[in-house]
Amino acid sequence: MSIPEHLEATVKNLPALPGCYLFYDQRGEVIYVGKAVNLRSRVRSYFNLNTWAASPKTARLVKEIARIEVVVRGNELEALIQEAELIKKHRPRYNIRLKDDKRYPYLKVTWQDDFPTVVVTRRIERDGARYYGPYSSAKAVYATRDALRKMFPFLSCDRVITGHDTRACLYYDIKLCSGPCIGAINRAEYRANIQRLCDFLEGKSDQVIADVRARMEAAARALQFERAAEYRDQLRALEHVVEKQRVISSAGSDQDVIAFARDEGETCVQVLFIRGGKLLGQEYFVLDGAEGEDDQAVLDAFLKRFYDEAAYVPPEVLLPAQVEEAHIIERWLRQKRGAAVQIRPPQGEADISLIELARQNAQQQLAILKAQWREDTLRQEAVLRELQEALDLPRPPTRIECYDVSNTQGTAVVGSMVVFVHGVPKKSDYRRFNIREIAGPNDFESLRQMLRRRFQRWRDAQARSDERPAPGKRQDLSWAILPDLVLIDGGKGQLNVAVEVLREFDLAHIVPVAALAKQKEEIFLPDREASILLPRDAQAFYLVQRIRDEAHRFGLAGHRRQREKIGLASQLDALPGVGPARRRKLLAAFGSLEGIRAADVEALSKVVPRKVAEAIKDGLGAG
Repeated sequence: MSIPEHLEATVKNLPALPGCYLFYDQRGEVIYVGKAVNLRSRVRSYFNLNTWAASPKTARLVKEIARIEVVVRGNELEALIQEAELIKKHRPRYNIRLKDDKRYPYLKVTWQDDFPTVVVTRRIERDGARYYGPYSSAKAVYATRDALRKMFPFLSCDRVITGHDTRACLYYDIKLCSGPCIGAINRAEYRANIQRLCDFLEGKSDQVIADVRARMEAAARALQFERAAEYRDQLRALEHVVEKQRVISSAGSDQDVIAFARDEGETCVQVLFIRGGKLLGQEYFVLDGAEGEDDQAVLDAFLKRFYDEAAYVPPEVLLPAQVEEAHIIERWLRQKRGAAVQIRPPQGEADISLIELARQNAQQQLAILKAQWREDTLRQEAVLRELQEALDLPRPPTRIECYDVSNTQGTAVVGSMVVFVHGVPKKSDYRRFNIREIAGPNDFESLRQMLRRRFQRWRDAQARSDERPAPGKRQDLSWAILPDLVLIDGGKGQLNVAVEVLREFDLAHIVPVAALAKQKEEIFLPDREASILLPRDAQAFYLVQRIRDEAHRFGLAGHRRQREKIGLASQLDALPGVGPARRRKLLAAFGSLEGIRAADVEALSKVVPRKVAEAIKDGLGAG
């Protein structure tokens, strides 16, 4: 096919240089990010009929391209790193990515602290801590943490450790903390215990067991029988766990083994973590955007997504087949690891067996997940049908929007809208409304303003449906979707307000509305005198209650932020010489009220006149 007229000039003027390209749709959303050694050649290839024939997914993608942007980089490696950052930022729907592109959980050992502990985190930082993971679920990482705690008791409180506390916490009594707070163990011994925990996570279980056994025997020889008993219990826990670790390689090497299974458009990737020749653990990851892609593309994309977040890169990665970009990915992983990394296909029976083990596990996990997804879908459909019958709705309420108003004596009034689709929160469609020009606490008028603004945006979206947004401007299409049910947090008064607004927009006969009152959890419907009380054990009751509570939570969080802003502004504006402009400059320079309070006069006078700086210091006092 020829290049579309609106893209022709852009494509003809692309540089023949390495870099990344971004495809945008008419709404201004990034729908695909790619990298290339030659941007001009790579982008032009998308408009080739042969490419379309080979990949229906690419054909669909090209039809949606409204605009193209490129980012030129110095070489292919820089382009690969840039591509990973852009995909993480934009989450394009045509790219293969880890399910939901969420941040996976890790175990974090706070080694930078005198008395390190083990916490769960979803963010890796350069803070001196040691990170292990990722794990595929929070449940998995917390289960691992609990198991480690039984083998290597560690702190969980945030008290300052002096060794002179008179009483330890409950965790010490149940042998899940070694008690450095009361001097039961000193700093060196405590850190040695955490080092053994880290060694165990790194697959050095034989070394850890030998160390614990030696300590137990030394304590027994010194007649420290209580300490020897503690080491004995630790040793038993370690041996119990190690018994489950399968010896894979006599070479004692570290490697990740990756294979995947595909079924009806779904893809599940399994990673076996082999450390010191033992199968230390395994995790599965579900991919989005893999439908219609070949196996090479799936492996290539997974390697980039997974190792972009991984806390540890082994010296060897074993794949079912070699990937085309292995050489550049190896260069990238070498940078992350600080040493050579080899990506290779299986060589010999042992490698083939490992790949087959990973593939079988991926198949089994995908079958379990699909069964769960089917069950969840059926359950949600049943609940929505139950709610449809109870409220006499024309159709199952696939999309439910719930509205709530939060305020404190009429100040910092915030309206909240939460959205549930198929009984599941759709947080990308949540919205807050700052309520303006309403004197005092008036929930009815606040609700009216919020609903008017919501449905005015629906009307505006209908009027703009055929327009193309300006370059770089994203159009929010969620406003164009009408709900199957509007749920109001309140009683008959709030319900009447909602009905009046829907009539203003000629939607009263299209969009059903109901109000859920808190006191008796009764539901009010328009033109119906008596309220509805859903059975307290009904799933439909749990659903509407959950939706209402989520709207309240979301609105309250926004209200608190508004209230904090008002409090901060009032404190600064009360100071002589500080108005809105200087307040903004101060906050930009020092970040918060506490930062301003902690700054000295010299630092403040770099932002505002010295007399004003002195007035600020006098007015706020020292931090």
